[in-house]
Amino acid sequence: MTALGRPQFLLEFSEVLVKWQRFFNFLALKQGKVGGAALERRVDLTQLQEQLTGLGASGDYHGCVNLLTLITSEEKTAERKMDHMFVYLQLGKLEPLLKDFTDEDEQQLQRILQRVDELAKCAVENGVRLMVDAEQTYFQPAISRLTLQMQKIYNKETPVIFNTYQCYLKDAFTNVSTDVHLSRREGWRFAAKLVRGAYMYQERERAKERGYDDPINPDYESTNEMYHRCLDFVLDEIAQNGNATVMVASHNEDTVKHTLRRMNELGLTPRENRVYFGQLLGMCDQISFPLGQAGFPVYKYVPYGPVDEVMPYLTRRAQENRGFMQGAQKERELLWKELKRRVCSGELLHRPAF
Repeated sequence: MTALGRPQFLLEFSEVLVKWQRFFNFLALKQGKVGGAALERRVDLTQLQEQLTGLGASGDYHGCVNLLTLITSEEKTAERKMDHMFVYLQLGKLEPLLKDFTDEDEQQLQRILQRVDELAKCAVENGVRLMVDAEQTYFQPAISRLTLQMQKIYNKETPVIFNTYQCYLKDAFTNVSTDVHLSRREGWRFAAKLVRGAYMYQERERAKERGYDDPINPDYESTNEMYHRCLDFVLDEIAQNGNATVMVASHNEDTVKHTLRRMNELGLTPRENRVYFGQLLGMCDQISFPLGQAGFPVYKYVPYGPVDEVMPYLTRRAQENRGFMQGAQKERELLWKELKRRVCSGELLHRPAF
């Protein structure tokens, strides 16, 4: 998504969305909302007005800014200011306003949406899916919000737009379950690509420099648990409500086996085309080909671009996914085993010349 608009705009938009989300979480908890009601930010406006008054906020601009500042005072990132956002009550609705949201910002937002919309229409015309990639956490709230807007439009009948969820994040399950609840309530098809994540070192360095909590799970095992938890939730949604589709984008054999086992338990078949698998082209073919031969929809992911730009990307993937490299080692062993088998059986010696 950062290729379709200014990254700085997505950064600022993300910061506002995070504040807004925390504000609603605070209100939902104050009103005793739990589970889906809290996730969907459902609040009672009458109670809200009472709470604003009780907390010393009059409901006007200055009162609400003071309230929001109070709510976020525990943040260590003090440079993130609240003066570009306030909350007000009007005509029975609680609405966010961006104080410094300029005409240029509004035009930038519209341009991004128009570009994504053009890609979505192209996907529909060609009968393919459009997967919006995940990026760093400081861009992701804006990316996810824009993707949700497209899903509401294009996922009414069939899953066209897929959002990507990075399961190495501590809040991955919250994000997945929130969006599933939202899709149920608004009547569109939830579609997700689940990955482990690609910016671990960068995220941790930034968190350390700016003094906020590390957003990444503490270890690889925790990430595996998070991945399977998110995956199980989506598979249950597919089996129980038929309202979801998922791309299991993983090179981890245990994850693939886990998916197949859960599909069998839930009675999900490959022919339903609700569960896809994806691996990098040239990697983990020992996973991809058996899945394809068994009738599962399998895709090989092709990074495309200049070599000097693609290679660092692939290197990051290798560094940040140990399972990926373990798969490469196993694949090499299998290739050698097959080569020895063919040499010993004389297969290679009797093959016709071309």
